[in-house]
Amino acid sequence: MKQSIFGLVMAASVGSSVAADENEFVISNLASVLYHELGHAIIDQMQLPIFGQEEDAADVLSVLLIDRLYQEENAQAVAYDAAFGFDAEAQSQPIFWDTHGPDEQRYFNLICLFYGANPDERDDLAQELGLPEERAISCEEEFEIASDSWGPVLDEMAELKGQLVYKGPETGLYAEFLSQEVGFLADQFRFPIDIDVKLEDCGEANAYYDLQDQSITMCSEFEGHLKEQFSNF
Repeated sequence: MKQSIFGLVMAASVGSSVAADENEFVISNLASVLYHELGHAIIDQMQLPIFGQEEDAADVLSVLLIDRLYQEENAQAVAYDAAFGFDAEAQSQPIFWDTHGPDEQRYFNLICLFYGANPDERDDLAQELGLPEERAISCEEEFEIASDSWGPVLDEMAELKGQLVYKGPETGLYAEFLSQEVGFLADQFRFPIDIDVKLEDCGEANAYYDLQDQSITMCSEFEGHLKEQFSNF
């Protein structure tokens, strides 16, 4: 279990608490998005049947990994900032034809699943983020169902040989985070084949798993987009 992903935050913040908060927000959301795209890669590579929207299944894995990979204090920090990433997107008009659910719903789904994994430790966080009591009642069961669904798949993958491989620049907050995070994840998850994780310019703030190339692309524009979100809040 990782103790922290925020060593890079402090190095990049040069003593400024505002910069530290911004960089923590950026890295937390990049982690959440990377885990989401990892979900798409696992669904494809392991040929998993999905009953419902694949985007919802990838969101669920992202929350499970935040809970699974970090010690409690850091898990709460990542979940808190990732939730506000959805909240920031929810300020714009929802696109109901999109394959992703409405951002406000993704916000509450994230909080509920994360809370359901450890209600005793996370009750204050759930209340601060506005999780209604009517939803909170079912969150432990929702987490158990999600864990029971994804857990055997992740266990099965431990026997495979393919790894995640970072392909991109090595300097800058975004690049350093991705390089380190992919290296860590490569020790946790195996695939039938090696899966490249690319950091490159896309012309838009985006991230995606490419079914043809069988790779994950994290767009460099995402960092600026997240910093703009932070400044708006």
